[in-house]
Amino acid sequence: MAAGLRITLGQHSRAGRKPVNQDFHGAAVPTGTRLSTKGIAIALADGIGSSAVSQVASAAAVRGFLDDYYDTSEAWTVRRAAQRVLEATNAWLHAQTRRSDARFDPDRGYVCTFSALILKGREAHLLHVGDTRIYRVHAQALEQLTEDHRLHAAPGQTYLARALGVGPSVEIDYRHWPLEPGELYLLASDGAYEHLDAATVHRALGTHGDDFDAAASLLADNALARGSQDNLTVQLVRIDTLPEPEAHQLPVQREGLALPPPLQARMRFEGYTIVRELHASARSQVHLAVDDQSGQQVVLKTPSVDLRAQPAWLDRFMLEEWVARRLDSAHVLKPCATERPRQHLYVALEYVDGQTLAQWMTDHPAPSLDSVRRIIEQVARGLQAFHRKEMLHQDLRPENVMIDATGTVKIIDFGSVHVAGLAEGSSEPRPEALVGTLQYTAPEYFTGLGGSAASDLFSLAVLAYQMLTGQLPYGLQVTRIRTERDVARLRYTPLREHRPELPSWLDAVLRRALHPQAPKRQEALSEFIHDLHDPGLQYQPRRAPPLIERHPVVFWKVLSAALAVAVVLLLWLRITHR
Repeated sequence: MAAGLRITLGQHSRAGRKPVNQDFHGAAVPTGTRLSTKGIAIALADGIGSSAVSQVASAAAVRGFLDDYYDTSEAWTVRRAAQRVLEATNAWLHAQTRRSDARFDPDRGYVCTFSALILKGREAHLLHVGDTRIYRVHAQALEQLTEDHRLHAAPGQTYLARALGVGPSVEIDYRHWPLEPGELYLLASDGAYEHLDAATVHRALGTHGDDFDAAASLLADNALARGSQDNLTVQLVRIDTLPEPEAHQLPVQREGLALPPPLQARMRFEGYTIVRELHASARSQVHLAVDDQSGQQVVLKTPSVDLRAQPAWLDRFMLEEWVARRLDSAHVLKPCATERPRQHLYVALEYVDGQTLAQWMTDHPAPSLDSVRRIIEQVARGLQAFHRKEMLHQDLRPENVMIDATGTVKIIDFGSVHVAGLAEGSSEPRPEALVGTLQYTAPEYFTGLGGSAASDLFSLAVLAYQMLTGQLPYGLQVTRIRTERDVARLRYTPLREHRPELPSWLDAVLRRALHPQAPKRQEALSEFIHDLHDPGLQYQPRRAPPLIERHPVVFWKVLSAALAVAVVLLLWLRITHR
């Protein structure tokens, strides 16, 4: 069996010469899927001496972080999950200060510094605010990985510039780097690190071997003996083994699940009765079935026979249900909940009684703008559910959008979804592979720049253009992109060449959403939907400014000449009529 992420950890904290220990520390070393999806977290907080309650703040910061971080979505990246937790912790601490006697003096409030090291996959992630420190321990030196947030007011006088609880918001430092087996890290409060060096750390480890708790205690002894007057906290972490570099650290386990037999009508399978085949492709077979227990119609998806010998594909197949269970939107296909034990490899999803967008377009070759807007807006809401979880759909096309009998639109098929939280720390942390249908894929995938939410926006705009015209905005040019030069040669076909009755502003909105360069598209799906309903002045036809604005001198000369001609004409008329 391949080695996973394993560490050796040691921790020690004491008050030292102070009556109260305002430091607080902790670590969480999960097992199973949480180890791969969330990683190992080590955290340290240090209260400020001017506050009589900062030890409460330190304990709340560490405990809250270690509890709440693991409750965030597994689909989120470490950075997003950890920063969200710390932002909430900071707001809570600040609120506690505002309710206390220290509301006008933060230095007496619920304030602490904080540092955390999260080890996930083959990467380390650092979160930091204040003057606690994280070091990488080398043979001859301690490499400081954090920055002290202190202001130097005068020689020998410094002030804490940043900490949790000082204000309603806080800036959290973040950085990450690849791990190596054998690396050693030290987390320490200022009462400890000001009196330690690399040689002392190595001597403590040499004395106690793999008993890192004893080594951490010895380091606190050394700091105290060297004159430390503050609380002392030391945490030691050694990277023992790392997981194999894989494309994705998938949380879905398929061990023990047999490949399903070919499904046929009236066949009983896993508590379902097969009704008929709905769809078959090179990747999967999809059948309509009835749950024998509830009578509910469901869709059963099984892997294609041609791909059953590919373990990586089978893992990704199981990921579809995992993704569906973490999304909550009326416009995304939902999984079918069942408590029955599973024996075979399959995915059970809700059945949508309706038609695909491809079928809808066949039935509506020249739809109204309002009907297109209603569909596109619903697809956008579904995509937003993916993006809120740091997921990209990456295969938005007419066949992957369903419209039910009530007009509700749902995104289906999650086989190409990129989950940032699962991909980080792997060999493919960014969505770079071409996994979707080429003619709906954004140009940045072809040139190796990788995808983003703007890439899903591009695909959505292709759908809108195709619904309105029956054509693709770039034809098949996109599928032939290989270099940035190919991107520059892309030529957009104006919408009104196909439908001249459509407003010109609509062409401008779609042209922007379909721009070959992702940064030049709308900044968010919501902006695109807003533009489709209420286009701003930038999308209106540009009219030439009046002559008085363009050439005021010429304007007044022409006006003067016109007045002179008018005067002469009036005089002539008066003379001739006498």
